Amino acid sequence: MSFPRYPRYKDSGVEWLGRIPEHWDVLRATHLFNEVAEQGSEDLPILSVSIHDGVSDDELNDEQLDRKVSRSDDRSKYKRVQPDDLVYNMMRAWQGGFGTVRATGMVSPAYVVARPKSRFSTVFVEHLLRTPNAIEEMRRHSHGVTDFRLRLYWDSFKDLYLTLPPHDEQLAIIDFLHREVAKIDALVSEQQRLIELLKEKRQAVISDAVTKGLDRNAPTRRTGIEGMDEVPTHWEVKRIKHLSAFISKGTTPTTIGAEFVETGVRFLKAENITDGRVSSEPEFFISPETHRLMVRSNLHDLDVLVVIAGATTGKSAVVTEDLLPANTNQAVAFVRCRDKRHAAFVNFWMSTAFVQERVKLASVQSAQPNLSMEDLGNMQIPVPSPAEQTQILDYLDAELGRLDALTGEAAKAIELLEEHRVALISAAVTGKIDLRGLAGAKASTAVVAA
Repeated sequence: MSFPRYPRYKDSGVEWLGRIPEHWDVLRATHLFNEVAEQGSEDLPILSVSIHDGVSDDELNDEQLDRKVSRSDDRSKYKRVQPDDLVYNMMRAWQGGFGTVRATGMVSPAYVVARPKSRFSTVFVEHLLRTPNAIEEMRRHSHGVTDFRLRLYWDSFKDLYLTLPPHDEQLAIIDFLHREVAKIDALVSEQQRLIELLKEKRQAVISDAVTKGLDRNAPTRRTGIEGMDEVPTHWEVKRIKHLSAFISKGTTPTTIGAEFVETGVRFLKAENITDGRVSSEPEFFISPETHRLMVRSNLHDLDVLVVIAGATTGKSAVVTEDLLPANTNQAVAFVRCRDKRHAAFVNFWMSTAFVQERVKLASVQSAQPNLSMEDLGNMQIPVPSPAEQTQILDYLDAELGRLDALTGEAAKAIELLEEHRVALISAAVTGKIDLRGLAGAKASTAVVAA
C-alpha cells in the first residue's frame, strides 16, 4: 500500500526540513533542551552509547568497564542522566553517536547531556536526528579541520532547527515505527542468518573437496597428518615449502625511512585479507621509489598471502593481477607457488577448519597470535594429481560461485531493507506521510507516496 500525505503543507523555512505539515511546529533545539552536567555517583550504572543502538539500559560489561573506568574515583567524572535525556558524543554526533536515555545512570564526560524543557517525545527527536538530512546538518554544524576531528559543541547543537507535530501525534508515529521497524529488522535478521549458513556451507564444500576429492568411491589411506583422518590413496602428502619457489614476508616502509602516501603503489595489510579474498579496502599506498627499494616484498600475480601475526593469523588469499603492483608488511607472509593450481590449492587448504584450528592452537602459547614462516613452510598438505587438482578447482569455482551469488542476493536484500527502514522513518518524522489512523498499516510491504 501507499501512505497518504497530509492535506496541507507549509514551507518550514529550513532547508534540510523542506515542506512540513501545516500544523507542525519548527523550533530550535535550545527551545526544547537545556544542557545539564550533573555529577555522577557510585551507585549509578555507567551506560554505553552506540551509533547503531543508542543508549543502553544496563551497566557496561566488565570488559568495557576495564577499558573506560580504571579507578573507582573516575566515576565521579561521569555525567548523571535520567530517562528522556538526549545524549550525544561531540565527536561522533554526525555519525549517529547519540540516543535517548531510558534508565537513570551515567555517561562518559565526553557526552553532552540535553534535558527536555517541556513535554515532548525525545525518542521522536532522536528519530528525526537520525535521518540522512539531519545527520548532514549536524556534520555541517560541527567544527574541526578533518572529519576525524569534527566536534558538535552545545552552542552549535542548540541552534539546530527541528520540527515537531502535536504530542499525541508524536506518540502515534513512534508507536507505528516501533512495530514496523521491528518487522523490517526481523527480515534483516533472517537474511543475516542465511548469509551465515551460506558461509558455513562454503567452508564445508571447500574442506570436503580438498581433503576427500570428488570421487567418494576412491580408496583411502591414513594421512600421517596428526588430527586428520584419511585422504584418497593416490594423493601425496607434501609440505607447503615443497610446492613453492619462494616464501617470505613483507616489510614496513618505516624500516627504510619511508612513509605512506596519498596515492601510488598499493600496500596490502592483514585487514585487506578477508573471506579468502584480497580486498583493496582499506587503501594504503607507498611511492614508486619505496616500492623499488622494498623489492624483496614486491608481490607477484598468484602469490598466496597468509597473515602470520595478529588477530587474523592464518587467514589467506591469492593476489590477483588487478591489484599489482603491490607490497605487503611484516604481518603478512607470501607463498610463491611453482604452479598456479598449487596457489589455489594452498589457499583453499589454509581456509579449512582443520588448518585454522591448528593455527589457533599453535598461537595460544604466545601473547600475540603468530605463525612463523618456518611453520608455514613445513605445514603438511594433501596434494592430488595435476589433472584431479584441475577438476577440483573447476568444481569449487562453480560451487562457490553459486553460493557467493546467493550470498550476494541476501546482502542486496539486507541493503534494500535497510534503505526502506531509513526511508520509512525519515518520511514519518518529517511529515512526508500521514500515519494518523493507520495503526494497522503494514509498513514492511508499503511504499512512500510520491
